[in-house]
Amino acid sequence: MRIAYLDCFSGMSGDMFLGALVDAGVSARLLEDAVAALNLDARLEVSRVNRSGISARRVDVYIHGEKEVPREESGKHDHQEHTHSHANQAPAHEPQDSRASPPLPHEHTHPHGRGLTEIRKIIRKANIAESPKHTAIAIFEALGAAEAKVHNVDIEKVHFHEVGAVDAIVDIVCASVGFESLGVDELICSPLNVGGGTVQTEHGNYPVPVPATVELLKGAPLYSSEIRAELLTPTGAAIVKVLAKRFGSFPEIRIASIGYGAGGRDLPGHPNVVRMTVGESIAELAAKTSQETVTVLEANLDDLNPQVFGYVMDRLLEEGALDAFGVPVQMKKNRPGTLLTVLCKPEDAAKLAQIIFTETTTLGVRRREEKRQTLARNWITVPTQWGNVRLKIASMNGTVTNYAPEYEDCRKIAAEHRVPLKAVMNGAMEAYAKSLRG
Repeated sequence: MRIAYLDCFSGMSGDMFLGALVDAGVSARLLEDAVAALNLDARLEVSRVNRSGISARRVDVYIHGEKEVPREESGKHDHQEHTHSHANQAPAHEPQDSRASPPLPHEHTHPHGRGLTEIRKIIRKANIAESPKHTAIAIFEALGAAEAKVHNVDIEKVHFHEVGAVDAIVDIVCASVGFESLGVDELICSPLNVGGGTVQTEHGNYPVPVPATVELLKGAPLYSSEIRAELLTPTGAAIVKVLAKRFGSFPEIRIASIGYGAGGRDLPGHPNVVRMTVGESIAELAAKTSQETVTVLEANLDDLNPQVFGYVMDRLLEEGALDAFGVPVQMKKNRPGTLLTVLCKPEDAAKLAQIIFTETTTLGVRRREEKRQTLARNWITVPTQWGNVRLKIASMNGTVTNYAPEYEDCRKIAAEHRVPLKAVMNGAMEAYAKSLRG
Protein backbone atom coordinates (compact mmCIF):
# COMPACT_ATOMS: atom_id res chain seq x y z
CA MET A 1 0.00 0.00 0.00
CA ARG A 2 1.30 3.44 -0.96
CA ILE A 3 0.95 5.84 1.97
CA ALA A 4 1.40 9.59 2.37
CA TYR A 5 2.04 11.00 5.83
CA LEU A 6 1.23 14.67 6.43
CA ASP A 7 3.24 16.13 9.30
CA CYS A 8 1.48 19.32 10.46
CA PHE A 9 3.89 20.49 13.18
CA SER A 10 3.42 24.03 11.85
CA GLY A 11 -0.25 23.74 10.98
CA MET A 12 -1.59 23.49 7.44
CA SER A 13 -3.12 25.66 4.74
CA GLY A 14 -4.09 25.21 1.13
CA ASP A 15 -0.97 26.74 -0.38
CA MET A 16 1.31 24.80 1.98
CA PHE A 17 -0.37 21.56 0.86
CA LEU A 18 0.22 22.45 -2.81
CA GLY A 19 3.88 23.20 -2.10
CA ALA A 20 4.32 19.83 -0.37
CA LEU A 21 2.68 18.02 -3.31
CA VAL A 22 5.01 19.65 -5.84
CA ASP A 23 8.08 19.04 -3.66
CA ALA A 24 7.06 15.38 -3.29
CA GLY A 25 6.98 14.89 -7.05
CA VAL A 26 3.64 16.14 -8.39
CA SER A 27 4.09 18.06 -11.64
CA ALA A 28 3.75 21.82 -11.22
CA ARG A 29 2.50 21.89 -14.83
CA LEU A 30 -0.39 19.62 -13.80
CA LEU A 31 -1.50 22.17 -11.20
CA GLU A 32 -1.04 25.05 -13.64
CA ASP A 33 -3.22 23.24 -16.17
CA ALA A 34 -5.88 22.71 -13.49
CA VAL A 35 -5.93 26.46 -12.79
CA ALA A 36 -6.24 27.20 -16.52
CA ALA A 37 -9.14 24.73 -16.76
CA LEU A 38 -11.11 26.77 -14.20
CA ASN A 39 -11.34 29.73 -16.61
CA LEU A 40 -10.66 32.20 -13.80
CA ASP A 41 -8.26 35.13 -13.93
CA ALA A 42 -5.71 33.31 -11.79
CA ARG A 43 -2.31 31.67 -12.11
CA LEU A 44 0.29 29.95 -9.96
CA GLU A 45 3.89 30.84 -9.24
CA VAL A 46 6.08 28.06 -7.84
CA SER A 47 9.37 28.93 -6.16
CA ARG A 48 11.87 27.48 -3.71
CA VAL A 49 12.27 29.26 -0.37
CA ASN A 50 14.00 28.70 2.96
CA ARG A 51 12.04 28.40 6.19
CA SER A 52 14.31 28.36 9.28
CA GLY A 53 16.92 26.32 7.45
CA ILE A 54 14.56 23.98 5.57
CA SER A 55 14.35 24.26 1.79
CA ALA A 56 10.71 24.11 0.73
CA ARG A 57 8.40 24.77 -2.21
CA ARG A 58 6.26 27.88 -2.12
CA VAL A 59 3.11 28.11 -4.27
CA ASP A 60 1.66 31.61 -4.67
CA VAL A 61 -1.65 32.38 -6.32
CA TYR A 62 -2.01 35.47 -8.49
CA ILE A 63 -5.54 36.78 -8.96
CA HIS A 64 -6.23 39.50 -11.54
CA GLY A 65 -2.45 39.79 -11.87
CA GLU A 66 -1.86 40.46 -8.17
CA LYS A 67 -0.28 38.10 -5.67
CA GLU A 68 -2.29 37.25 -2.60
CA VAL A 69 -0.82 38.92 0.49
CA PRO A 70 -0.89 38.25 4.25
CA ARG A 71 -3.98 39.32 6.16
CA GLU A 72 -2.12 42.06 8.02
CA GLU A 73 -0.97 43.53 4.71
CA SER A 74 -4.34 43.14 3.03
CA GLY A 75 -5.87 44.99 5.96
CA LYS A 76 -4.36 48.18 4.60
CA HIS A 77 -6.93 47.96 1.80
CA ASP A 78 -10.67 47.35 1.75
CA HIS A 79 -10.87 44.39 4.11
CA GLN A 80 -13.89 42.78 2.51
CA GLU A 81 -12.28 42.73 -0.91
CA HIS A 82 -9.05 41.10 0.23
CA THR A 83 -10.10 38.23 2.46
CA HIS A 84 -8.12 35.13 1.45
CA SER A 85 -6.81 31.77 2.58
CA HIS A 86 -3.03 31.63 2.48
CA ALA A 87 -0.68 30.59 5.27
CA ASN A 88 1.14 33.85 5.76
CA GLN A 89 1.98 34.05 9.42
CA ALA A 90 2.87 36.92 11.65
CA PRO A 91 5.90 36.96 13.94
CA ALA A 92 5.30 35.43 17.34
CA HIS A 93 5.60 38.78 19.10
CA GLU A 94 2.59 40.20 17.22
CA PRO A 95 -0.38 38.28 18.62
CA GLN A 96 -2.97 40.25 16.64
CA ASP A 97 -1.43 39.32 13.30
CA SER A 98 -1.82 35.90 11.77
CA ARG A 99 -1.28 33.64 8.86
CA ALA A 100 -3.72 34.76 6.24
CA SER A 101 -6.91 32.85 6.75
CA PRO A 102 -9.08 31.22 4.08
CA PRO A 103 -11.96 33.12 2.60
CA LEU A 104 -14.15 33.50 5.64
CA PRO A 105 -17.71 33.28 4.34
CA HIS A 106 -20.52 35.35 5.78
CA GLU A 107 -24.26 35.11 6.00
CA HIS A 108 -25.04 38.28 4.09
CA THR A 109 -25.33 38.60 0.33
CA HIS A 110 -22.30 40.47 -0.99
CA PRO A 111 -22.22 42.06 -4.46
CA HIS A 112 -18.82 40.45 -5.04
CA GLY A 113 -19.60 37.17 -3.32
CA ARG A 114 -19.74 33.63 -4.66
CA GLY A 115 -22.10 31.08 -3.16
CA LEU A 116 -21.59 27.32 -3.10
CA THR A 117 -23.98 26.84 -6.03
CA GLU A 118 -21.84 29.05 -8.26
CA ILE A 119 -18.61 27.48 -7.01
CA ARG A 120 -19.94 23.98 -7.76
CA LYS A 121 -20.79 25.10 -11.32
CA ILE A 122 -17.28 26.52 -11.83
CA ILE A 123 -15.68 23.28 -10.69
CA ARG A 124 -18.03 21.02 -12.65
CA LYS A 125 -17.44 22.98 -15.87
CA ALA A 126 -13.66 22.74 -15.50
CA ASN A 127 -11.86 20.49 -17.98
CA ILE A 128 -10.42 18.15 -15.35
CA ALA A 129 -11.10 14.52 -14.40
CA GLU A 130 -14.33 13.70 -12.57
CA SER A 131 -12.74 12.22 -9.44
CA PRO A 132 -10.84 15.38 -8.36
CA LYS A 133 -13.95 17.43 -9.22
CA HIS A 134 -15.97 15.40 -6.69
CA THR A 135 -13.17 15.74 -4.14
CA ALA A 136 -12.91 19.51 -4.60
CA ILE A 137 -16.67 19.95 -4.23
CA ALA A 138 -16.65 17.77 -1.10
CA ILE A 139 -13.91 19.96 0.43
CA PHE A 140 -15.81 23.16 -0.39
CA GLU A 141 -19.03 21.72 1.02
CA ALA A 142 -17.23 20.73 4.23
CA LEU A 143 -15.90 24.28 4.53
CA GLY A 144 -19.33 25.75 3.79
CA ALA A 145 -21.07 23.45 6.25
CA ALA A 146 -18.69 24.49 9.03
CA GLU A 147 -19.23 28.20 8.34
CA ALA A 148 -22.99 27.68 8.13
CA LYS A 149 -22.98 25.94 11.52
CA VAL A 150 -20.86 28.66 13.12
CA HIS A 151 -22.98 31.53 11.77
CA ASN A 152 -26.33 29.69 12.07
CA VAL A 153 -27.31 30.08 8.39
CA ASP A 154 -28.27 27.70 5.60
CA ILE A 155 -25.24 26.34 3.76
CA GLU A 156 -26.50 27.71 0.44
CA LYS A 157 -26.54 31.21 1.95
CA VAL A 158 -22.84 31.08 2.78
CA HIS A 159 -20.97 33.43 0.44
CA PHE A 160 -17.24 33.73 -0.18
CA HIS A 161 -15.85 37.14 -1.10
CA GLU A 162 -14.82 37.51 -4.73
CA VAL A 163 -11.01 37.46 -4.35
CA GLY A 164 -11.01 34.97 -1.50
CA ALA A 165 -13.38 32.62 -3.35
CA VAL A 166 -11.11 32.48 -6.40
CA ASP A 167 -8.10 31.87 -4.17
CA ALA A 168 -9.87 29.06 -2.32
CA ILE A 169 -11.15 27.48 -5.56
CA VAL A 170 -7.60 27.40 -6.93
CA ASP A 171 -6.16 25.95 -3.69
CA ILE A 172 -8.86 23.31 -3.30
CA VAL A 173 -9.07 22.20 -6.94
CA CYS A 174 -5.27 22.00 -7.24
CA ALA A 175 -5.10 20.08 -3.96
CA SER A 176 -7.63 17.56 -5.30
CA VAL A 177 -5.95 17.18 -8.71
CA GLY A 178 -2.45 16.99 -7.21
CA PHE A 179 -3.40 14.51 -4.51
CA GLU A 180 -4.95 12.13 -7.04
CA SER A 181 -1.83 12.40 -9.19
CA LEU A 182 0.28 11.43 -6.16
CA GLY A 183 -1.31 7.98 -6.45
CA VAL A 184 -1.47 7.05 -2.77
CA ASP A 185 -3.92 4.63 -1.22
CA GLU A 186 -4.09 6.40 2.13
CA LEU A 187 -3.27 9.79 3.62
CA ILE A 188 -2.43 9.71 7.33
CA CYS A 189 -2.22 13.00 9.22
CA SER A 190 -0.29 13.90 12.36
CA PRO A 191 -1.85 15.85 15.23
CA LEU A 192 -2.33 19.43 14.03
CA ASN A 193 -0.64 22.48 15.54
CA VAL A 194 -3.30 25.20 15.48
CA GLY A 195 -1.18 28.08 16.85
CA GLY A 196 -2.60 30.60 19.27
CA GLY A 197 -3.58 34.19 19.97
CA THR A 198 -6.29 35.95 17.98
CA VAL A 199 -6.92 36.86 14.36
CA GLN A 200 -8.82 39.79 12.88
CA THR A 201 -11.69 38.67 10.61
CA GLU A 202 -14.54 40.52 8.95
CA HIS A 203 -16.70 39.42 11.88
CA GLY A 204 -14.32 40.77 14.50
CA ASN A 205 -11.34 39.62 16.55
CA TYR A 206 -11.58 35.81 16.73
CA PRO A 207 -9.61 33.34 18.87
CA VAL A 208 -7.19 30.92 17.19
CA PRO A 209 -8.22 28.40 16.01
CA VAL A 210 -11.19 30.20 14.49
CA PRO A 211 -14.63 28.57 15.03
CA ALA A 212 -14.85 27.11 11.50
CA THR A 213 -11.53 25.29 11.95
CA VAL A 214 -12.67 23.77 15.24
CA GLU A 215 -15.98 22.73 13.68
CA LEU A 216 -14.24 21.06 10.73
CA LEU A 217 -11.91 18.94 12.85
CA LYS A 218 -14.19 17.58 15.53
CA GLY A 219 -12.61 14.38 16.79
CA ALA A 220 -9.18 15.16 15.33
CA PRO A 221 -6.09 15.53 17.56
CA LEU A 222 -5.25 19.25 17.86
CA TYR A 223 -2.74 21.11 20.01
CA SER A 224 -1.41 24.65 20.42
CA SER A 225 2.27 25.54 20.46
CA GLU A 226 3.81 28.70 21.91
CA ILE A 227 3.48 30.47 18.52
CA ARG A 228 0.80 33.15 18.64
CA ALA A 229 -0.42 33.00 15.05
CA GLU A 230 -3.07 31.16 13.06
CA LEU A 231 -1.16 28.09 11.89
CA LEU A 232 -4.12 25.98 10.79
CA THR A 233 -6.57 27.68 8.40
CA PRO A 234 -10.13 26.54 7.66
CA THR A 235 -9.14 25.69 4.08
CA GLY A 236 -6.28 23.54 5.40
CA ALA A 237 -8.63 21.93 7.92
CA ALA A 238 -11.20 21.17 5.19
CA ILE A 239 -8.55 19.53 3.00
CA VAL A 240 -7.42 17.35 5.91
CA LYS A 241 -11.01 16.46 6.84
CA VAL A 242 -11.82 15.13 3.36
CA LEU A 243 -8.49 13.60 2.28
CA ALA A 244 -7.04 12.14 5.50
CA LYS A 245 -8.25 8.62 6.30
CA ARG A 246 -6.96 8.69 9.86
CA PHE A 247 -4.70 10.47 12.34
CA GLY A 248 -1.67 8.91 13.93
CA SER A 249 2.09 8.75 14.36
CA PHE A 250 4.60 8.25 11.56
CA PRO A 251 3.81 4.90 9.83
CA GLU A 252 6.21 2.08 8.98
CA ILE A 253 7.02 2.84 5.35
CA ARG A 254 9.89 2.59 2.91
CA ILE A 255 10.26 6.25 1.90
CA ALA A 256 10.04 7.07 -1.80
CA SER A 257 9.79 10.87 -1.70
CA ILE A 258 9.58 13.77 0.76
CA GLY A 259 8.01 17.15 0.13
CA TYR A 260 8.06 20.39 2.13
CA GLY A 261 5.41 23.03 1.48
CA ALA A 262 6.16 26.55 2.75
CA GLY A 263 3.86 29.05 4.39
CA GLY A 264 4.14 32.71 3.45
CA ARG A 265 6.20 33.81 6.48
CA ASP A 266 9.58 32.73 7.84
CA LEU A 267 9.00 32.46 11.59
CA PRO A 268 12.26 32.86 13.55
CA GLY A 269 13.33 29.56 15.07
CA HIS A 270 10.31 27.67 13.72
CA PRO A 271 10.17 26.02 10.26
CA ASN A 272 6.92 27.30 8.74
CA VAL A 273 6.38 24.23 6.57
CA VAL A 274 4.18 21.17 6.25
CA ARG A 275 5.98 17.91 5.42
CA MET A 276 4.58 15.15 3.23
CA THR A 277 6.37 11.79 3.22
CA VAL A 278 5.36 9.20 0.62
CA GLY A 279 6.30 5.52 0.64
CA GLU A 280 5.25 1.89 0.59
CA SER A 281 4.00 0.13 3.69
CA ILE A 282 6.82 -2.06 5.03
CA ALA A 283 4.39 -4.68 6.33
CA GLU A 284 2.82 -5.07 2.90
CA LEU A 285 6.13 -4.99 1.05
CA ALA A 286 7.08 -8.13 2.98
CA ALA A 287 3.88 -9.92 2.00
CA LYS A 288 2.74 -11.18 -1.39
CA THR A 289 -0.64 -9.56 -0.95
CA SER A 290 -2.30 -7.30 1.57
CA GLN A 291 -5.40 -8.28 3.50
CA GLU A 292 -8.12 -6.04 4.83
CA THR A 293 -11.62 -6.30 6.24
CA VAL A 294 -14.40 -4.94 4.04
CA THR A 295 -18.13 -4.65 4.57
CA VAL A 296 -20.50 -6.15 1.98
CA LEU A 297 -23.93 -4.54 1.62
CA GLU A 298 -26.63 -6.30 -0.42
CA ALA A 299 -30.20 -5.51 -1.38
CA ASN A 300 -32.70 -7.19 -3.75
CA LEU A 301 -34.49 -4.75 -6.05
CA ASP A 302 -37.48 -5.79 -8.18
CA ASP A 303 -39.47 -2.57 -8.63
CA LEU A 304 -36.81 0.10 -9.21
CA ASN A 305 -36.65 2.20 -12.38
CA PRO A 306 -33.47 1.12 -14.26
CA GLN A 307 -32.56 4.78 -14.79
CA VAL A 308 -32.56 5.28 -11.03
CA PHE A 309 -30.32 2.23 -10.56
CA GLY A 310 -27.55 3.86 -12.61
CA TYR A 311 -27.84 7.02 -10.52
CA VAL A 312 -27.64 5.01 -7.28
CA MET A 313 -24.47 3.26 -8.47
CA ASP A 314 -22.83 6.63 -9.22
CA ARG A 315 -23.83 8.02 -5.81
CA LEU A 316 -22.44 5.03 -3.94
CA LEU A 317 -19.09 5.23 -5.72
CA GLU A 318 -18.87 8.98 -5.21
CA GLU A 319 -19.51 8.56 -1.49
CA GLY A 320 -16.66 6.11 -0.98
CA ALA A 321 -17.80 2.63 -2.06
CA LEU A 322 -14.82 0.46 -3.06
CA ASP A 323 -17.00 -1.26 -5.67
CA ALA A 324 -20.67 -1.53 -6.58
CA PHE A 325 -22.39 -3.81 -9.08
CA GLY A 326 -25.71 -5.36 -10.00
CA VAL A 327 -26.52 -8.98 -10.90
CA PRO A 328 -29.81 -10.06 -12.60
CA VAL A 329 -31.80 -12.41 -10.33
CA GLN A 330 -35.17 -14.17 -10.47
CA MET A 331 -37.16 -13.28 -7.36
CA LYS A 332 -40.33 -14.63 -5.77
CA LYS A 333 -43.41 -14.90 -7.97
CA ASN A 334 -40.93 -15.15 -10.87
CA ARG A 335 -40.33 -11.40 -10.92
CA PRO A 336 -37.04 -10.35 -12.56
CA GLY A 337 -34.91 -8.23 -10.28
CA THR A 338 -31.39 -7.00 -9.54
CA LEU A 339 -29.09 -7.94 -6.68
CA LEU A 340 -27.24 -4.75 -5.68
CA THR A 341 -23.87 -5.46 -4.03
CA VAL A 342 -21.63 -2.81 -2.49
CA LEU A 343 -18.12 -3.28 -1.10
CA CYS A 344 -16.94 -0.61 1.31
CA LYS A 345 -14.74 0.15 4.29
CA PRO A 346 -16.48 -0.73 7.58
CA GLU A 347 -16.54 2.91 8.67
CA ASP A 348 -18.48 3.87 5.51
CA ALA A 349 -21.09 1.12 5.77
CA ALA A 350 -23.74 3.09 7.69
CA LYS A 351 -23.52 6.06 5.32
CA LEU A 352 -23.79 3.88 2.21
CA ALA A 353 -26.65 1.81 3.64
CA GLN A 354 -28.51 5.07 4.23
CA ILE A 355 -28.06 5.98 0.56
CA ILE A 356 -29.45 2.59 -0.50
CA PHE A 357 -32.51 3.08 1.71
CA THR A 358 -33.01 6.65 0.52
CA GLU A 359 -32.45 6.19 -3.20
CA THR A 360 -33.93 2.72 -3.86
CA THR A 361 -37.19 0.93 -3.10
CA THR A 362 -35.66 -1.78 -0.92
CA LEU A 363 -37.01 -2.42 2.58
CA GLY A 364 -33.87 -4.13 3.87
CA VAL A 365 -30.11 -4.15 3.44
CA ARG A 366 -28.01 -7.19 4.35
CA ARG A 367 -24.59 -6.55 5.85
CA ARG A 368 -21.60 -8.78 6.52
CA GLU A 369 -17.84 -8.47 7.07
CA GLU A 370 -15.41 -10.27 4.77
CA LYS A 371 -11.64 -10.50 4.31
CA ARG A 372 -10.23 -9.14 1.06
CA GLN A 373 -6.77 -9.76 -0.37
CA THR A 374 -5.41 -7.16 -2.77
CA LEU A 375 -2.27 -6.73 -4.81
CA ALA A 376 0.00 -3.75 -4.16
CA ARG A 377 -0.85 -0.90 -6.55
CA ASN A 378 0.78 2.29 -7.68
CA TRP A 379 0.47 4.81 -10.51
CA ILE A 380 2.88 5.87 -13.23
CA THR A 381 2.48 8.29 -16.14
CA VAL A 382 3.43 7.38 -19.71
CA PRO A 383 3.58 9.62 -22.80
CA THR A 384 1.47 8.95 -25.91
CA GLN A 385 1.30 10.85 -29.18
CA TRP A 386 -1.79 12.67 -27.86
CA GLY A 387 -0.66 13.39 -24.29
CA ASN A 388 0.21 11.80 -20.95
CA VAL A 389 -1.84 8.90 -19.54
CA ARG A 390 -1.69 7.41 -16.06
CA LEU A 391 -1.43 3.62 -15.66
CA LYS A 392 -2.33 1.62 -12.57
CA ILE A 393 0.37 -0.98 -11.88
CA ALA A 394 -0.44 -4.07 -9.80
CA SER A 395 2.40 -6.12 -8.34
CA MET A 396 2.89 -9.17 -6.13
CA ASN A 397 6.05 -9.54 -4.07
CA GLY A 398 7.71 -6.80 -6.13
CA THR A 399 6.81 -8.32 -9.53
CA VAL A 400 4.37 -6.54 -11.86
CA THR A 401 1.36 -8.79 -12.51
CA ASN A 402 -1.00 -6.44 -14.30
CA TYR A 403 -1.30 -2.90 -15.59
CA ALA A 404 -4.10 -0.86 -17.13
CA PRO A 405 -4.51 2.72 -18.38
CA GLU A 406 -6.69 5.13 -16.42
CA TYR A 407 -10.03 5.32 -18.22
CA GLU A 408 -10.75 8.98 -17.46
CA ASP A 409 -7.38 10.09 -18.89
CA CYS A 410 -7.95 8.09 -22.06
CA ARG A 411 -11.55 9.26 -22.45
CA LYS A 412 -10.51 12.89 -22.12
CA ILE A 413 -7.75 12.54 -24.73
CA ALA A 414 -10.04 10.63 -27.11
CA ALA A 415 -12.68 13.37 -26.92
CA GLU A 416 -10.17 16.22 -27.31
CA HIS A 417 -8.31 14.70 -30.27
CA ARG A 418 -11.29 12.89 -31.84
CA VAL A 419 -9.53 9.55 -31.95
CA PRO A 420 -10.94 6.13 -30.96
CA LEU A 421 -10.80 5.46 -27.23
CA LYS A 422 -9.31 2.02 -27.84
CA ALA A 423 -6.46 3.62 -29.84
CA VAL A 424 -5.55 5.84 -26.89
CA MET A 425 -5.70 2.91 -24.46
CA ASN A 426 -3.58 0.73 -26.75
CA GLY A 427 -1.10 3.60 -27.19
CA ALA A 428 -0.69 3.89 -23.42
CA MET A 429 -0.16 0.13 -23.06
CA GLU A 430 2.43 0.16 -25.84
CA ALA A 431 4.23 3.12 -24.25
CA TYR A 432 4.50 1.25 -20.96
CA ALA A 433 5.69 -1.94 -22.67
CA LYS A 434 8.29 0.12 -24.53
CA SER A 435 9.52 1.63 -21.26
CA LEU A 436 10.01 -1.88 -19.86
CA ARG A 437 12.04 -2.96 -22.90
CA GLY A 438 14.09 0.25 -22.63
